[in-house]
Amino acid sequence: MGGDMRGLKEFNPALFSSVMGTGAVAIATYKYSSYWSPLGGVGRGLTYLNLALYILLLIPWLLRWLLNRDEALNDLRHPSKGHFYGTIGAATVVLSAQLLLILGDEKLAWYFWLWGAALTILFAFWMSYEVYIAAEVNLRHLSPAWYIPPVALIILPFGAPFMNSTSGYTRELVTVVNYMGWGAGFFLYLALYAVVTLRFIRHELMPPQMAPLIWMNLGPIGAGVSALFALLEAVNLPSKEPLFVFAFFLWGLGFWWLIMATAMTLHYLRNLHLPYSESWWAFIFPLGAFTNATRDIGAVFSLRILSHLGFLLLWPLLAMWTVVFLKSFVLLARAMKSED
Repeated sequence: MGGDMRGLKEFNPALFSSVMGTGAVAIATYKYSSYWSPLGGVGRGLTYLNLALYILLLIPWLLRWLLNRDEALNDLRHPSKGHFYGTIGAATVVLSAQLLLILGDEKLAWYFWLWGAALTILFAFWMSYEVYIAAEVNLRHLSPAWYIPPVALIILPFGAPFMNSTSGYTRELVTVVNYMGWGAGFFLYLALYAVVTLRFIRHELMPPQMAPLIWMNLGPIGAGVSALFALLEAVNLPSKEPLFVFAFFLWGLGFWWLIMATAMTLHYLRNLHLPYSESWWAFIFPLGAFTNATRDIGAVFSLRILSHLGFLLLWPLLAMWTVVFLKSFVLLARAMKSED
């Protein structure tokens, strides 16, 4: 019992990044089943796995708020840890997108999207409030982890199809939430992008265990492109071309970060070290989001070279997900054995 209580106290809210990452991989593999049909089955299998993983993590997350509320609040108010509370809302919305796109379960996807939207909005405002009222935030506490609440807001338009399957005030509310989410998330990301970039320029590199967070820049960019396309597909606008072009420009920033993140990771490997930690999940969702965005840009602009590029990115994405998932499983098994 003591081990269980200690586990609840130390439960890391960032663990839901595993659901975000697995969902991004599932969607990417499913979309590329047109290239190789077995990938469709992989996408479906990962969706069922992700649903089980989500439930497995949700139980201790809820129990911690009920039984160890002080520890949960302390984490929320921490200038670094607090931002990871955004992962649960983002994970729920990503899972909703999987249920809708891959399994075709519109009803269950709707309930997941509602729950995910509520969590996303709650923690996005709450975390920002805690930061603003804090006496001082050390510049060294700034990291790409601050992008998590904006990412969660940006992907709310994954629920854009519900704008056409609802009616009355419900439809109006869903429409407002989708537009508000993308707008608030994207422009908040731009503001934080400038601040986090300042931290990179003025201070030393992040510790090696935090190095994977560099890849998180790809999250709001890649997810922002796909979410914007989902929004545009669900609405009837007189001219969508300028927004498509804007998404292409945004993808360009993502490509720059793909090269930069790769170069920085190699720098850690050659000159420092890159020990395994739970932060390795930061490799997965951002790369998965950019892979999906690359495929979507290629499809919208009929650029086969980008569609092929996305397919090429899919394989290191799958390889990295496999490594991180297995390492996480081994780490969890060791932790459970030590408690026994």
